[in-house]
Amino acid sequence: MKLQDALFNWLQIRLVADVRPDDRAAGETESFFAEILRDDHKLDNVRIALTDDTMVHIQYEQDGKTQTQLFDKEHAEQLLQDILANPKYNE
Repeated sequence: MKLQDALFNWLQIRLVADVRPDDRAAGETESFFAEILRDDHKLDNVRIALTDDTMVHIQYEQDGKTQTQLFDKEHAEQLLQDILANPKYNE
């Protein structure tokens, strides 16, 4: 999996897990993508550094250097919005 894809997948499920802390599946999926980032891409300290009106800033360390990746906020929050809008997942 490409780094950009792994970061985006991690971000989407991290946003879900943050809003739904009792959602075990979201937590497990977030851990899965965190493992890919750590093991396959050698990233450390992956975190959401900042969210502004239009972008989500992901910060991480790779090869001893701090890097930042930006993602469109609306796109990043789409999975969360889809889950929240579906009554099947909110019982």
